[in-house]
Amino acid sequence: RAWRRPRKRLAGGIGAMLPVTRLIASVRRGEIRWLNYLLASGLALGSDAGLFLLLLDAGLSPVTASATGYCAGILVHWMVSSRLGFGDGAAARGTGGRHRQKLLFVGSALVGLAVTTAIVGGGSALGLDPRLAKLAAIIVSFQTTYLLRRHIVFRAAAA
Repeated sequence: RAWRRPRKRLAGGIGAMLPVTRLIASVRRGEIRWLNYLLASGLALGSDAGLFLLLLDAGLSPVTASATGYCAGILVHWMVSSRLGFGDGAAARGTGGRHRQKLLFVGSALVGLAVTTAIVGGGSALGLDPRLAKLAAIIVSFQTTYLLRRHIVFRAAAA
């Protein structure tokens, strides 16, 4: 027993939460938020990809079809993620804070749009099937916009 380090006593006694336990609880809350955001993104993606494929089949260029589909997905995403994914950080309707969040949301969507069109355009220029390029763009854009929305748009929800 002499070789064991003495245990530190936590302030607050037995009921005090260990730092590891707090970290796990925080991650779980983040996972639920991330899963809700994934659901919102899935719905928006359905709108985005469906319109993208329709416009591509109609003869539009891959970049134009991709950008148009993405813009349609922005509206769907706001409607769902401001209520489900980050509902606890959304400002009250009709307030200046809500207007600010909408502007920041559109700004984050424009970053995602730039990422999406750059990947689809670059992939198409390299001779990749536009559908494969769009798939890569979806993955990169998803994580980019999630981080922007979690840490900037709905900052209060991330705290």
